[in-house]
Amino acid sequence: MWRLTKEQEALRERTREFALEKIQPKVGRVEESGDYPWDLYEALADQGILALAIPAEYGGSAKETLSLNVCVEELARVSGTVSLMAAYVKLSALPILVAGTEEQKQRFLPGLASGRELACYAISEPHAGSDPGNLYTRAERSGDRWLLNGTKRFIGNAGMADYAVVFARTGESGPKGISAFVVPGDADGFRTEPLDTMGLAGWKLGELHFEDVEVPDENLLGGEEGTGFKNAMQVFDASRPCVAAQAVGIAQGAVDLAVDYATRRQVFGRPLAMHEGIQMKLATMEAEIVAARALAYQASAMVDEGHPRVTKFASAAKLVASDVAMRVTTQAVDVLGGNGYLRGFPAERMMRDAKVLQIYEGANDIQRLVLAREMAAEAEGRDPVWPEWMPGAPGVASGEGPGARAEREKEGEPAGA
Repeated sequence: MWRLTKEQEALRERTREFALEKIQPKVGRVEESGDYPWDLYEALADQGILALAIPAEYGGSAKETLSLNVCVEELARVSGTVSLMAAYVKLSALPILVAGTEEQKQRFLPGLASGRELACYAISEPHAGSDPGNLYTRAERSGDRWLLNGTKRFIGNAGMADYAVVFARTGESGPKGISAFVVPGDADGFRTEPLDTMGLAGWKLGELHFEDVEVPDENLLGGEEGTGFKNAMQVFDASRPCVAAQAVGIAQGAVDLAVDYATRRQVFGRPLAMHEGIQMKLATMEAEIVAARALAYQASAMVDEGHPRVTKFASAAKLVASDVAMRVTTQAVDVLGGNGYLRGFPAERMMRDAKVLQIYEGANDIQRLVLAREMAAEAEGRDPVWPEWMPGAPGVASGEGPGARAEREKEGEPAGA
């Protein structure tokens, strides 16, 4: 069970003060320019927040997962973009922490901990977003190297990363044929294209294209083929509580804004906050956030415990918190009325930023499928097993769900490709 320590409470307060003093004054500038806020990334590094994602033996200061997630929550209250900058260090480091060799950890992680380097986590593809067991990107051995060909889509830090952790097919169809590689960002044949998004201004999302990109054998993650899918699933178990914390932070920021506005806005001779309808709305928003925070923190604690049901709680936390963030930010716009629709008020920015939380790191309908699988396993007293209809099922020979087959056939591609 989770309970914030005195040290974590102090960390929360320091991060809140840092966010209000250093980040909030620059949020408008980032929103207007759309440029990546390198100065804020450097400030995160100087504050020691990036180091919380990396263990001490690799140049960081990580202790509990909850400590980083508390910081992410506080950053998100002010800026979804800056919170994602911190959270993405954890996401891009996790594959290496989970499956990398000791040499690979020593080689790649210190740069992330210090903020000197950026990394990508590249698994999603145009035809394999919610179905990661059916990747098209391939890596074929050529002597002591691998030749990588394919496309990744919706990848953070695209065009800026010093290296990318890329999941590619090296063997049979389905999840068992997937491996992971660390690909240098300046490798020949590796190019990127930007994607424009509705929210998270300043965050760089894009496509990665690989055309006969040479990757040395020592960059095969863990030095073993066929372990990439398992690695990816372990990463999601550890990263989804961080998404939940980000969602809680954005939602809390929206409530803070709504309450402040409602106490100052006069309607029919008294503050808006004194009208019962608004009170009911604000109270419901706050109650949902309290519940989502408790679930996010519980899942974070279970990651550190290595709890056997962490998958269930990580998916539940991501699902619940992101749905709460979308509802709460929308309701905050309602409370502000016409002002909520103006860019001069951060309510509309928070609503746009919240939407992606229901999509990335496993769309929420996928989280419902994961939860249903876990529930069935618990009811039968067995370990969870991916059924055939589940996208990316390791137990399925093809690894291909019916939805993926239909999509491929619609595009004129062979169903078994």
